[in-house]
Amino acid sequence: MTVATYDVVAIGNAIVDILSQSTDEFIAAEGMTKGSMQLIFDSAEADALYSRMGPGQEVSGGSAANTIAGLAALGQPCAFIGQIADDQLGQVFAHDIKSLGVHFGTAPASGGEPTGRCLVLITPDGQRTMNTFLGAAQNLPESALDPETIKAGGILYLEGYLWNAEQSRDAMKRSIEMARAAGRKVALTLSDIFVVEGHRDAFFALIDAGEIDILFANDNEVRAMMQTEDVEAAVKALAARVPTLVCTHGPNGAEAHSGDEHARVPAEPVARVVDTTGAGDLFAAGFLAGQAQGRDLETSLRMGAICAAECISHVGPRPQADIKALVEKRLA
Repeated sequence: MTVATYDVVAIGNAIVDILSQSTDEFIAAEGMTKGSMQLIFDSAEADALYSRMGPGQEVSGGSAANTIAGLAALGQPCAFIGQIADDQLGQVFAHDIKSLGVHFGTAPASGGEPTGRCLVLITPDGQRTMNTFLGAAQNLPESALDPETIKAGGILYLEGYLWNAEQSRDAMKRSIEMARAAGRKVALTLSDIFVVEGHRDAFFALIDAGEIDILFANDNEVRAMMQTEDVEAAVKALAARVPTLVCTHGPNGAEAHSGDEHARVPAEPVARVVDTTGAGDLFAAGFLAGQAQGRDLETSLRMGAICAAECISHVGPRPQADIKALVEKRLA
């Protein structure tokens, strides 16, 4: 097996987030569930919601792309594969991710759906309610996969959200085959409870076939996977089926199980929760960076918690502080 050029290669939705301060009343009036993510299925509906929102701030996003941005900020070499369109938001996304030093070679699609966007409403308590129009992102074809890039990654990191569309789902399955053929590890983040509810059996088929080495989940997702309200029992049962399970518990910290090894850490303190957008993505960045550096489970979890705490202290899903220096300071 050749030495990996990248610590992590991620495949996910290439999306630009449009962040807007909002109120509980607006979210209720729009019929949204606060703190959740719902899909918008056509660009006209997305445009209509955007017109009713307050002033917005454009920030490149997408779950796996946020994780890669965090990894790059931590100094880890990485790459991203995701579909954009040949339009203004596509140019914004490509510029932003390349400016971080991330390898991004996916060609923009001409015609068809525009670049995906996520309309994020942030309430005063820091909770984010997301309305996602996937656009071109969900149409990632197998032809967009660069086999050499995938083979060059120590870990292939897959975003569960992409499992919802048949074309991108097929591309992800093919990417797993490529990574496995190169002797690489595969990590999957379950992304959201609605993803689990729609694809639970498919995810278990991957897990039971030994295709997933690292699984990321939160309380809701692990409960949905194991179909129980008992989080502790769900974590224990799921951990028995996957080589490494990482489960985040929000303000109650996070834990990881890998064989007979188990570690749990508290959440890092933060002066004020401003925006929880991307917290789980940056947690995954810290944890994966720790694993790439050969750290133990507990240290990797702490790195994830430090990155997540920085993320929720400001608006937007990507680091604003020097998280590499922050991690080094907190671990010293």
